[in-house]
Order: sequence, then structure tokens, then C-alpha cells
Amino acid sequence: MRKRQSKKGGDSCSGYAGQGQRDSPERLQDNAHGSPEISLSAQVAAEEKEGSAILVCGARGGVAHGSTRGSTVISSDCLTLLEPMAYTYTSSPSGPVGSQYCVCRVELSVSCQNLLDRDVASKSDPFCVLFQEVNGKWSEIDRTETTVNNLNPVFAKKFTINYHFEEVQKLKFALFDQDKSSTQLYEHDFLGEFSCTLGMIVSSKKITRPLILGNGKPAGKGVITVIAQELSDNRVITLYMAGRKLDKKDLFGKSDPFLEFYKQGDDGKWMLVHRTEVIKYTLDPVWKPFTVPLQSLCNGDIEKPIKVVCLDYDNDGGHDFIGEFQTTAIKMCESRDFQPVEFECINPKKQKKKRSYKNSGIIIIKSCKITRDYTFLDYILGGCQLMFTVGIDFTASNGNPRDSSSLHHINPMGTNEYLSALWSVGQIIQDYDSDKLFPALGFGAQLPPDWKVSHEFAINFNPTSPFCSGVEGIIEAYSACLPNIRFYGPTNFSPIINHVARFAAQATQQEAAAQYFILLIITDGVISDMDETRHAIVQASKLPMSIIIIGVGNADFSAMEFLDGDNRVLRSNTGEEASRDIVQFVPFREFRNAPKETLAKAVLAELPQQVVDYFKNHNLPPIKSDSV
Repeated sequence: MRKRQSKKGGDSCSGYAGQGQRDSPERLQDNAHGSPEISLSAQVAAEEKEGSAILVCGARGGVAHGSTRGSTVISSDCLTLLEPMAYTYTSSPSGPVGSQYCVCRVELSVSCQNLLDRDVASKSDPFCVLFQEVNGKWSEIDRTETTVNNLNPVFAKKFTINYHFEEVQKLKFALFDQDKSSTQLYEHDFLGEFSCTLGMIVSSKKITRPLILGNGKPAGKGVITVIAQELSDNRVITLYMAGRKLDKKDLFGKSDPFLEFYKQGDDGKWMLVHRTEVIKYTLDPVWKPFTVPLQSLCNGDIEKPIKVVCLDYDNDGGHDFIGEFQTTAIKMCESRDFQPVEFECINPKKQKKKRSYKNSGIIIIKSCKITRDYTFLDYILGGCQLMFTVGIDFTASNGNPRDSSSLHHINPMGTNEYLSALWSVGQIIQDYDSDKLFPALGFGAQLPPDWKVSHEFAINFNPTSPFCSGVEGIIEAYSACLPNIRFYGPTNFSPIINHVARFAAQATQQEAAAQYFILLIITDGVISDMDETRHAIVQASKLPMSIIIIGVGNADFSAMEFLDGDNRVLRSNTGEEASRDIVQFVPFREFRNAPKETLAKAVLAELPQQVVDYFKNHNLPPIKSDSV
């Protein structure tokens, strides 16, 4: 058939549109130009058993899908909203993990009914954006695909997020009508929003609520349904697929094929779980390899039926049905190098009409592999040790420890900000080191007997064995050190960073996920050797190493924020970029009146994902891991 032009010209979005409820691929055969309306009650009933999702036991909390510290984070998949694209999933927990609480990985499926129609000549082209409230501000977590010409979308793209039992996680689902290719939300028409907590969704498993406009009024009759499922399986399946001699669907050209994957619910209905990108103008497409959580594709059951539907993309969402076939994950994984698995793509209507009909083309599984998407906890349980080192600032700006105004003054309660910071972080990290022997280093002080300034000294005054037994041992060495040194300066970070980096570099020779190094620096002031520190951090970013900086006192810590690469890529003075963000800075003053565990949660927010990212980037699985 002839390609119909989008009301906005060109290929205005990717993915499926035109159907009110996309749970039955067969309906495309009779409904390529649109679909009947489906009542909310019917959709709710159909979705009772169609919710998707997943559980990974780990520990403490953060925000899934990238950093959310004060800036909007946009998935790279969303950078070109107008281009037909694939929708895949992230199944690895990106939130942090600690030692006492269980983190559940939750997948949220979103659908809507009766959305506002913002377009004059046709229907809206909606997409959904998920926000989470962080420090009183809404920060974008992820967004779905856009569905064309559809007021009743069922989005294929799922949201995945960590659920923390000990936190109130406020979420907002906002719907927009895509009007332009811009990633800026103000460029698109607002269709309504719904706010709630993740706990509300999880406890209900499914929630349906009216959409609200910015003025607090209802967004017409629009409603949103969110279904939650715990993710308990971290296996992922990677598929590399192609087609051969697919049916020609366009009058003046070839087809624009893409694939949709469905899993079967307990009620026998098919639920859309994945969509590939569109390959333009070809009957012999080769799709990009893609990875999907096995739980999403087949509920983790490799023998569970999977339906694959091949469609010809149309700009207005009225995609033409080419054919389909059913298979299982185990059948697809029979493909080997140079021995692909092939499936006939069947159009049931043509098969009934024509005795001579063979197929509508061949779908080829060029390769299929099931692996584990390892989590932080996988690496810890696999035997990875967190090697903890402390660096303490003994520069003169801290004040004389005998003076009660000094940041190093130990009050009658036996503490100060340095000790509070050390204890908050150390008591958690020490659980991940079997021998609990931690190097404790100082910098910026004059040492006896010659009173030379040192920026890399053992606070137990034993340079050949700077180790302290547990956090208590560090505190004892710190207290004993104070009266025996002279506070001086300057505030140089690079010597201690390079010290730990040398050991991290040695660990890489093992070529195993055996050790990951964590340097905690507690400081009160402005860095003196900024260029050297930036260079040291950039080099350390290539190693199994992370740096936590806690600023005590009331100094200007803007330079520390600069080192924390949440909002920008850190570069050395030569222009070399850090290969990953390994620095987390937290000012202690923001937590003086907060519960003790709050500081640790903030300080350790990014550490688990930094550990996972390093080992994944270097293709290092856990030392001990269960077979797939």
C-alpha cells in the first residue's frame, strides 16, 4: 500500500500506534488503518494478568537510570524522538546497594485511555515521561516511545526503578503529545500527569487514576494505568536477527519492516514486550542486535511461547501486517556461528486464501545468547572485596584541635565532624572487606622529628603497615595522632589519590572482579593542587577505584562539586576525559541535623553502580557466579 504522510511530515515517531490495546497481533490483519475503541473496564480486566516485571535483592538506595542530582537526565534512546527506533530495557540495578536493606528492582508498565486530542487533523502522538522527586525537585528518569495517532496507547517501553523499603519515592508520570523532534519537553503539548509514590503502585500491583492538568483540573476523561512487577531474574537475552524475501507492502517501493515480540499471559492473551527499530526500504532487513531481560520476554521461562510479528512501518501508525511465527527462547538459542535458525513468517489470511501460499518471508536468528546482567550484589557475593582507604585533612585551616572551635576538636561526647563522617561511611563499607584492615592516611601536616610537611603519611606512624583494624582502629589511630603532629598545608589531594591508584592498578593484573578500591577523603577546605588532582582522578577512572569526598565545616566547596562528574565529564588540565564518573562529593553540613544513616546513604549513592560499570566495561563477571 502507499505510504501515508504524517500530519507532521516525515517519520514522526517510532513504534506502534493506531491500536487502542496492543495485545493481539492478529488484529492487525483486519485493522491496519486503526482499531476499535476499548473500554477502560475491558483494558483493566485484560491487564490484571498482563503486568510485567522483576526482584533483585541487594541493599541501599539511589535513583535508577543515571544520576539525578539537580539536572534532567535523558536516555540516549530518546535523543532523536522522530526516528523509528527500537525499545529495549535495562535490567541491571543502577541504584546503590548497602548491607542492611533489600532493594527490589521493579518494572512499571504504562497504558492510557481517552487522552486529550491536541492535533487538529488527526489524533495525538503521546509519549510518557517518568520523573522522580529528588531533594524537592522533579528529575527525569526515563521516557517511553511515541505512539502515533493514538489516544489509547499501550507503551512497549517499560520503566525500571529500584524500590527502597526505607524511603518514600515520589513519582510523576507526565504525558505529552509529540510535535517536534526536540528532546525539550516544553516543545511538546502537555496531555496530563499523575503523581504517586512507588510504594502505592507496588502495594497495589496495579493502579488506575485520572490524569490531571497543571491547573489541577482533570485532563478530560484521560486515565493512566500503571502495573508493577518485581524483577527476580537478572538474565538477559541478546538477539541478532534478519529477514529474507519479506512481502512487499508499498506500491512504489519496498517495505519498511520491524519486529514486535509478545509473551503470553496466564489468560492466554499476548502482551507486547519489545519492538525493534525500523529498517527502511528493504525486503531483506538486518536489525541491530538488542538485549532484553529474559523475565520481560518470557517470564524467565525459556520454553514459554513467544510470538514474533513482522510489520511494515507506516508514518501514521497504521502499520501493515506482514506475518508472524511462534517460538521459544530455547529454540532461538539453537543458533550458532554460521548456523542460524530460520522461521517462516506466516500471514494466516493469505495461508487460508491461497493453496500455493508458502510464507511471507523468512525471519533469521543469526545469533542468540542468554547471559546474566550482573548486579552489585552479584559481584559482592561472588567474592569481590571492597578495599577501603581513608585520607584525612590535617591542614591549618581546621584550627588547633585543643580549641573547641577546631573541626578536629574532640568534644565531651567523643566525636567531631571528621569522626562522624568516618563512622557513617566506614561502618557500612567495612562489611565488604574480609580482613577489615584499612590504610588510614593523613595529609597537610608537619611530622616529627624533623617537622617536614607530608601529604601522604600513615596516621599510625607506621609507613610499612598503615593498616588499622576496622573503623574503631582508624578512630583510635586518629585520636592518638592529633597531639603528635602540627597542622600546616597546603591542601593537596593528588598524592593520596595516586597512592590508592597504584594498588588499584596492581589489582587489574588479576583480570578478575576480585578487588575494588574506595578512597574516602575528609577535608575542610579548597584544594590547592587542582590540576594535579584532576589528572589523578582522570587516570584513576580507568581503574577499579572510586573516590568519596566529604566536606566538613562551612568552607566554599564549589571546587569539590566540580570534581563530582554528575553534571559534566571531568577533564584533566590536558583535556583528557575521565572514562567514567568515580567521584561522589557530599558536604557534611547538610546532614548535621539529619539521622546518621542519611549521610551514609547520600555518600554511597553512586558507589554500587560505579563498581558494576567498571567490571562490565572490562568484561569481568563475578568470580563465583551461578550458571545461566
